[in-house]
Amino acid sequence: MFIAMVVVFVLGYTAIALEHPLKIDKAASALLIGTLTWVLYIFGVESILPGNESFWEFMHEQGFMAALTAKEYLAYIEHEGFLGVLGSSELKDFLDSSFIYSGNILKAYQDFVAHHELLHHLAEISEILFFLLGAMTIVEMIDQNQGFKVITDRIQTTNKVKLLWIISFLTFFMSAALDNLTTTIVMVALLRKIIADQKTRWFYAAMVVLAANAGGAWSPIGDVTTIMLWVKGQVTTIPIIKDVFLPSLVTMIVPLAILSFSMKGNVERPAVKAENEEFTTPGHRLFILIWGVSTLLFVPVFKTFTHLPPYMGMLLGLGVLWTITEIIHRDKIIGIKKRLTVSGVLSRVDVPTVLFFLGILSAVASLQSAGHLTLMATWLDEVTHQNIYLINIGIGFLSSVVDNVPLVAGAMGMYDISDPGSVGKAAFFMVDGQFWQFLAFCAGTGGSLLIIGSAAGVAAMGMEKIDFIWYLKKISLLALTGYLAGAATYFLMFS
Repeated sequence: MFIAMVVVFVLGYTAIALEHPLKIDKAASALLIGTLTWVLYIFGVESILPGNESFWEFMHEQGFMAALTAKEYLAYIEHEGFLGVLGSSELKDFLDSSFIYSGNILKAYQDFVAHHELLHHLAEISEILFFLLGAMTIVEMIDQNQGFKVITDRIQTTNKVKLLWIISFLTFFMSAALDNLTTTIVMVALLRKIIADQKTRWFYAAMVVLAANAGGAWSPIGDVTTIMLWVKGQVTTIPIIKDVFLPSLVTMIVPLAILSFSMKGNVERPAVKAENEEFTTPGHRLFILIWGVSTLLFVPVFKTFTHLPPYMGMLLGLGVLWTITEIIHRDKIIGIKKRLTVSGVLSRVDVPTVLFFLGILSAVASLQSAGHLTLMATWLDEVTHQNIYLINIGIGFLSSVVDNVPLVAGAMGMYDISDPGSVGKAAFFMVDGQFWQFLAFCAGTGGSLLIIGSAAGVAAMGMEKIDFIWYLKKISLLALTGYLAGAATYFLMFS
């Protein structure tokens, strides 16, 4: 079952990549692998969980294990050669003698997976989904109230190259202030008001993903992986900005410079009159834009001061915006009020994108729980002989295939923070050491190599229905060039 989980994951990823030829929505494929991998995990739990230290720690904490701790148990089965094998009668006898648990071991395994592991991951996934749902609703609210018209009216250029640089730099710095996911949602919504042709818009949306991931890597609140390192104390605010800003900027500028020589002509702007424009005034549009963007900017501030998860700040902001728009539009007729307030806007939110997130994150969580990602991280450590640059570049490549959050979490679990004043390789692992900073850069920007390699990419893919194969052909090589150029910049800065 351990191998079968990987097979199902790969097949599901292939179905997502071939969404258009297969004519099967990627959300359906994601939900299938998100559930089937967990089904295979729980069916194969007898052979997978015996080597899982978290299970034995959980059982010991719950009082189901007598005398032996998790580490003592693992040491025993490793010494006896039973690690990962539950078929041995001697091991079963040993387990029975080690428990005051009245049921069988298999039931204990299954209960742990169903009621501990799955719920643990569901809590983490739900945070992302509620954050995404809140951000998408706020952006849709700004859109329906014509708030983006304030910006689009000021972007007069139709020159493709000039527009590309404007959009990319705007995204780069917005991502550092907000985060790459929220920024991508805002910018893709903005692109719909500026560019009429879908394929051209795909190109700009893809560059938004590259710029958002690059901009999020150098800010402590710009990307979920950088936030993880910042919260846990591996990096601090000023050093991560000072040391990673230039490599991140290079990662964005190199693809832009290449495209500047190949892109020609002008973009075609949408000619259709904006919906609801007759029901809003310039002052109203500006107010909704400022309030909506301020709500998004409030989220990292809320997290810093309350230490509550970001989605709580997002939902608080949505609740306030909902109340304000209800008051503003309270005298309008029912039909118009419904189109301009949250209750009506919710029906326009892209639910398949949210379900796609749910499926893909659930699948990755199952691989994390079963130990696939830990094995991958350990293998990277062994083959690179603990070369911090090769390890992190490898993590960047892997983050384009699987979610970068468990990869970074695995790396954080593999290495401890070194004491101040450490020398040699240990110096790389001090607070603000090169390993942690380069990990933030690689995990944040490496996800751009594939459209489904980052939360920003998945959001853009869902909102604009970007084809996986199209991105692979048109964007991945550009993203790789920028990623390697940025990595080389960091290496030259500190080697």
